[in-house]
Amino acid sequence: MGGETDTSPPPPRPAGRDRYFDTLRAVALIRVVTYHTFGWAWAGMVFPSMGVMFALAGTLMAKSLERPALKVIRGRLRRLLPPFWFWGVFVVVAMLIHDWMPGWQIVYWIVPLGDPPGNAWGQQAWEILWYLRTYIWFVLLSPLMLRVFRLAPIPVLLLSLGPILVLHFLWEPPDNRFGSALTDLATFLFCWILGFAHRDGVLQRLKPFAVVVLSFAAIGYGGWYAFTHQAETGSYDLDDIPLAQAFWSAGYVALLMYAKARFKVDFAGLTRFRRLDRLVTIFNARAVTIYLWHEIALILAVPLIDQFWNVPAFEKYLPLESQWFMFGIGWILIAIFVLLCGWVEDVAGKKKPTLLPGGRTATMGR
Repeated sequence: MGGETDTSPPPPRPAGRDRYFDTLRAVALIRVVTYHTFGWAWAGMVFPSMGVMFALAGTLMAKSLERPALKVIRGRLRRLLPPFWFWGVFVVVAMLIHDWMPGWQIVYWIVPLGDPPGNAWGQQAWEILWYLRTYIWFVLLSPLMLRVFRLAPIPVLLLSLGPILVLHFLWEPPDNRFGSALTDLATFLFCWILGFAHRDGVLQRLKPFAVVVLSFAAIGYGGWYAFTHQAETGSYDLDDIPLAQAFWSAGYVALLMYAKARFKVDFAGLTRFRRLDRLVTIFNARAVTIYLWHEIALILAVPLIDQFWNVPAFEKYLPLESQWFMFGIGWILIAIFVLLCGWVEDVAGKKKPTLLPGGRTATMGR
């Protein structure tokens, strides 16, 4: 896929796109799908996807806030909510068919300021919505946070790890929507503000020795805490240990962002590999679609593979019991959802809807 070179000029990309950040976002999405397929506890340590995605979003938010804040917030919500509503219709209707009786909390399916409700039958599909809820709150709070950050960038960045320490050691948040939202905001607050620091040029002014030492100290503490508190969760999975997640992500993502800021890492050579470059473009233009629909794809992969057992040739020659086979089928279904549903992201972004972005693709009629 990525081994072919092409000397012809690459297709034009939207102004301001950064291939380093685009690649990180694509890798983050692949890691999310991989984790939800295999459940590897160590996957979050190899690449803390959510911390990366929040840091990249923080950078873009700081850039966007050069314009009026209300206009920026409306734009962010406009691009996010229509794909969410489109996806949500299918999930909500399916849960209603499977005996779900919603209460007033169904309003969270309109604007997910809290975790949208659902039943156990659909939990695998809707439990990923914590990310959208956390993202929306960060967007709403960003105008104020950016002002505070610019008063004292380095102290605010370092103190942004304080809330997760408070929630862990001093005050246990309630076990409800408010508590869950507060915990997730505290867990990834550093990563979001790290995005501010990158955009404002704060990171590139820091000394490499200080950044490396502090980053590895955060990684070390996060890893130590995860491995020494497995008895509480039954695993060292960072997703189950917010304090460890916060520090591991802080150190790891700080190194990734600092490499970009200080050493100008740009992955510009990726454009020489047209198919790989196109794939990165698709992942970024369809990031919301991939994130929302990937769990449904993995859910549907199971009964689909069950049908393969009824075909003797498939049973004999295909590794139907392998998780890797399900992983492959899952990606095929994700690709189908991108083709069928990705155009909603174009409409939400006030663009002409296309089947696939970034190339010579057919345009869908409106």
